[in-house]
Amino acid sequence: MPEFDDAVLDAFLEQQLNLYPEKVAQTREEARDFLEESFAVVVSGKQEVLDYFEEEGIDAGGAGVEDITEADEVFDVGDGRYLIVEG
Repeated sequence: MPEFDDAVLDAFLEQQLNLYPEKVAQTREEARDFLEESFAVVVSGKQEVLDYFEEEGIDAGGAGVEDITEADEVFDVGDGRYLIVEG
């Protein structure tokens, strides 16, 4: 089970409306529970985001490394890491 630190949880809380029509979590604890139930993953950089999409068989529509991080399912943590939540 991945460990979601405060930076990851805060990024999700701040950006969750990019993926969902309404907030699914209000607190870090709710965010942690939601991310664990959603099998969300944290990756170390843009290339790992693209690799994840390819490994999971998710159609990236020919998007490159820069474009893929703009997907609604990808949350920029702000420190070079990305949170991927399959909506």
